[in-house]
Amino acid sequence: MAQASKNSRVGSNTHKFACPCGGEVKMRTLFRNGKAQNVAVCEKCNRQERRPKDFK
Repeated sequence: MAQASKNSRVGSNTHKFACPCGGEVKMRTLFRNGKAQNVAVCEKCNRQERRPKDFK
């Protein structure tokens, strides 16, 4: 029997990040100086960091 392709598999997980204030951290794309920049933003306190793990 043939194997299922890697793209047809289901059950992908997403990692949820939390800020010390208790809010949820989400990634956003901002355009600054004509370039796209990804930043992590806490929805509760509006703190911005470069990566989600910088909130620790």
